[in-house]
Amino acid sequence: MEILAVSDVAAQYYYDYYTPGRLDRFDLILACGDLDPGYLEFLVTMAHCPLVYVRGNHDDRLLEEPPEGCICAEDRVVVVGGARILGLGGSFRYKAGENLFTEWQMRGRIRRLRPALWWRGGFDILLTHAPARGVNDLDDLSHRGFQCFGDLLDQYHPKYFVHGHVHRNYGANIPQKVQIGDTTVINAYDHCEFTF
Repeated sequence: MEILAVSDVAAQYYYDYYTPGRLDRFDLILACGDLDPGYLEFLVTMAHCPLVYVRGNHDDRLLEEPPEGCICAEDRVVVVGGARILGLGGSFRYKAGENLFTEWQMRGRIRRLRPALWWRGGFDILLTHAPARGVNDLDDLSHRGFQCFGDLLDQYHPKYFVHGHVHRNYGANIPQKVQIGDTTVINAYDHCEFTF
């Protein structure tokens, strides 16, 4: 399965400079948050494949106006083409907002998902906005990752962990892909293509 992951900014190659057929080869699009709903609707329309998304810290508007034709994976396991996708959007709480969480709150979201994870036999892709603590995150509060995401990787060993939030232009040494045990961690800022 060919997957396109996007996050934080509209990928110019697939939007501003789009040509017909450019998205045809993808079987799934994963959106990691902080993206305009019109952009997501454009992608799902032109790609003719499912688009699964989570909300970013700047996506409060998506609570009332979700992008049409897209699948919200917040706080659930979505299955597409045999891939079990666990969605946990938002970022570390650094101010008031609907999509900002403390470590304790994010752990509570995960705890409520335990029955679904047991029933599905785990998950293959962890789809989030924020990174895990110590993996692609930064030291400032607004870009801190969640320790509980690392705990999920340790317990379930998914094939992929796809996140956004930490823009790769924030520094010269921010990788797009890194391997943590059995899991390939992908920073989907702008876009990243991979195969499941």
